[in-house]
Amino acid sequence: MKIYIGSDHAGFQLKEKVKEYLFAAGHDVVDVGPETAERVDYPVYGGRVGRRVAAEKDARGVVLCGSGIGISIAANKVRGVRAALCSDPLSAALSRRHNDANVLALGARLIGETMAFEIVDVFLRTGFEGGRHSDRVALIAEMEEEW
Repeated sequence: MKIYIGSDHAGFQLKEKVKEYLFAAGHDVVDVGPETAERVDYPVYGGRVGRRVAAEKDARGVVLCGSGIGISIAANKVRGVRAALCSDPLSAALSRRHNDANVLALGARLIGETMAFEIVDVFLRTGFEGGRHSDRVALIAEMEEEW
């Protein structure tokens, strides 16, 4: 699977670990930055991941910042992105099943490496249920058209 990954400085170390984990699992991972842990602005990297995921139907994204909140807000500003901040495997599964989330946001200061790997695994292997959830995802897309 093609996965775009990006972070700010607070998420940098965990981004590097998640990136290695995804490579080892055989995914095609594209790191959009940053390249160091020096201070950067999370909207830049949330936007980079979001634009790339929105441009490729089957791609997924992973974004990380200290809390996961700011970078998820930034990614969600991109039309076609449904970024979900997940702190446990259940929220990751539900974000995929019910919301067809295509970008996973993680809070590097809130979860550890092992939990991040579990969340990423669940997010990537869980499918969208469709059905009544399709109508709701369509309503979200309609809201984007109003922008």
